[in-house]
Amino acid sequence: MKQCWAEQPEQRPTMDTTFDLFKNINKGRKTNIIDSMLRMLEQYSSNLEDLIRERTEELELEKQKTDKLLSQMLPPSVAQALKLGIPVEPEYFEAVTLYFSDIVGFTTISAMSEPIEVVDLLNDLYTLFDAIIGSHDVYKNSHPLPIKFFHL
Repeated sequence: MKQCWAEQPEQRPTMDTTFDLFKNINKGRKTNIIDSMLRMLEQYSSNLEDLIRERTEELELEKQKTDKLLSQMLPPSVAQALKLGIPVEPEYFEAVTLYFSDIVGFTTISAMSEPIEVVDLLNDLYTLFDAIIGSHDVYKNSHPLPIKFFHL
């Protein structure tokens, strides 16, 4: 097909050559060019539909991951409002507790460790914090150091 679109006419295959190519594609069966082209277009369409279905499934999985992450970082009402594009009004609380943390010796630990070891340490630490606060009525605002916890 690409050869048939060549800018120079002498580079384009002749009709006899094109017929021979279609015979080879059809493995000698008696079919006309239009039937062959339609069959190829149907196959292309089917492959394209499969590809679109795969990409849609991948997109849905990524959307679920994003929703899960958003719900871990924000209260459900705030996350929902943001997804809907609705402005989020600030809330007033009678009592709020802020927790600031510091890892003593973090600079030294980081300097003496491989980057992946630092990431693993922080991941383990925050996972532990998440497990502890998961059993209490708190909202965690996830930021890299310091960690902030808000009581609801």
